[in-house]
Amino acid sequence: MTLTHAEAEVLLTREAMLLDRGDWDEWLALYAEDAIFWMPAWRDELNPTEDPDSELSLIYYKGRRNLEDRVWRARSGLSVASAPRPRVVHQVTNVLVEDGHRVAASFSTHLFDKRAERTHTFFGRYDYALVRTAEDGAWKIAMKKITLLNDTIPTVVDFYSV
Repeated sequence: MTLTHAEAEVLLTREAMLLDRGDWDEWLALYAEDAIFWMPAWRDELNPTEDPDSELSLIYYKGRRNLEDRVWRARSGLSVASAPRPRVVHQVTNVLVEDGHRVAASFSTHLFDKRAERTHTFFGRYDYALVRTAEDGAWKIAMKKITLLNDTIPTVVDFYSV
């Protein structure tokens, strides 16, 4: 079955809102067990890295279990990057369904870092591959690639801030 534009928008908007609220258990439930969450670095001014296994990445988690571990660290208070947790708002736009299960979108996130008492804006593009689950027919995220276009990062960047 082919993903509709409305289903794609609902899923991406839901993911953004769950991250904004810090509802990370529900956010994790949107991901397939073998999901990839990847934010490549830039090789040069025009080309991001292409292989997370052999080239530099800003963020790379292979498998939902690795995302779960990162969420655990963020909640534990042991992560310097996450204490106190920045306030973040995601905005997702220009959602386009491609090839029946692939989705492209643009994003911006606005972040308030309490420690530095500064705000930051990150922006870029999302590319998703979605799969429909056999159990309930829900769409899950099999892959999320985050191409951060303003990659001069003035603060720590984490899964919840892009």
